[in-house]
Amino acid sequence: MKIAVCMKQVPATSQGDMDKKTGVMIRSGLQAIVNVYDLAALEAALRIKEQCGGVIHVFTMGPDKAEMVLREAFAMGADEGYLICDKAFAGADVLATSYTLTQAIKSVDDYDMILCGRQTTDGDTAQVSGAIAEWMQIPRVNWVTGIEVKDSERLKVEYCMEHRMVTASVMFPCLLSVERNCFPPRMPSLKLKISGRKKTIHRITLNDLNDQNPEHYGLKGSATRVKRIYPPERTSKQELVYMEKEKAAVYIADILKEILEGESVC
Repeated sequence: MKIAVCMKQVPATSQGDMDKKTGVMIRSGLQAIVNVYDLAALEAALRIKEQCGGVIHVFTMGPDKAEMVLREAFAMGADEGYLICDKAFAGADVLATSYTLTQAIKSVDDYDMILCGRQTTDGDTAQVSGAIAEWMQIPRVNWVTGIEVKDSERLKVEYCMEHRMVTASVMFPCLLSVERNCFPPRMPSLKLKISGRKKTIHRITLNDLNDQNPEHYGLKGSATRVKRIYPPERTSKQELVYMEKEKAAVYIADILKEILEGESVC
């Protein structure tokens, strides 16, 4: 079983600013962590490997410091790591990011399965995984809560729809995006962490891809632009009250009414 896992380095905080000219988030100076949803995808890959054997290759797109993502993946049990790093890839939106990941994955091997997290904490679009599957023209299943390999040609997956759980049979090759709560990541192994420091991280640049047209990547290959980035508003008013449930209901209703009337005036 050959499994590719897409992972991303994201800011550890929701506070951030953007380049007013390009609309790209300014990440310099921000503490970076591994996207928590992608750790679930790696955990799912490790469980499949334990079930039927195989290799796990992790792909991450970003600057040199994104090597941290691959080192953490090694500590959990990944076999190989690929850093997709080139100035031509900078400033990519969902379309360009998914295309770059697709080209990078294809440049390495033909995989039986590609696993992604549900979304990232910095963009929250949850669109990259579906776009990769579309570029590759392979079946995909989102919101996956359970995976069982049946044989060399197919697997059984459980996934969550809005009001029900669904069980489906999916043929290889395929792409799955998994639910975070169903695949809690294991603790990194000290032994693997030490050995992972010595592992070679493979670098993928524009020159390694089949499509080397710079117009298809980064800002040039992006179909959208970000107009504004801002943190969510936080209220400074905090109030703690104790009262009977009937009075509490009236109290809350009065507050909501006041808020709605204020919004209608604006």
